[in-house]
Amino acid sequence: MGLRRKSRELALQFLFSHDFAGASDEPQAVEHELERFCACFETGKKTLPYARELIQGICAKRTQIDGELADRSHNWRLERMSHVDRNILRIAVYEMKHRDDVPLKVAINEALEIAKLYSKSDSVAFINGILDAVQGEPGETGPTAG
Repeated sequence: MGLRRKSRELALQFLFSHDFAGASDEPQAVEHELERFCACFETGKKTLPYARELIQGICAKRTQIDGELADRSHNWRLERMSHVDRNILRIAVYEMKHRDDVPLKVAINEALEIAKLYSKSDSVAFINGILDAVQGEPGETGPTAG
């Protein structure tokens, strides 16, 4: 398993906790919460930098990301999704829309592989369907402005 996969898993664990607690997305609050999280759990020095980038980016753009998900998840409000699925989707959408170093197919595949480990078996198809819709037109290859 690569460092980025481990970083994504670490970000998922943090975001799950953050989401479940209803914590603030204010940058200083997120950083403080992340420091506390790292003190309690083994995070790994090599995985933490990318996980931190994901966490900070997702928290900063949560409204935009959640809007993107809400537009694509017909018949499913975000509040109805499991905390795990919702945060796997947030990580993937953030990478798809805001990281030019992550190809769309990689972001989707990583989300599906992580879903196989952390979510229910029927969630993989659900996540894949939403991410396919987020991916948009077949010619789209990278992040959009924003």
